[in-house]
Amino acid sequence: MARSKKAAAAPKVRVTQIGSPIGRPAKQRATLVGLGLNKMHRSRVLEDTPAVRGMIDKISHLVRAEPVDAEAE
Repeated sequence: MARSKKAAAAPKVRVTQIGSPIGRPAKQRATLVGLGLNKMHRSRVLEDTPAVRGMIDKISHLVRAEPVDAEAE
């Protein structure tokens, strides 16, 4: 039997690169690439999962994270 309820939209977070990876360890640069960032002031909207939150915490000095409304997209 098909489900009649709609699945709840996953929360989203906008991640913006605010710091340069120049002179940073390779792991931090790889984390930026993993988040889909590679140039200053670029943003990505990602699902707010524990994995993404962990990546943001590791490079919090290089990125800014802010929640995104589901209706805004």
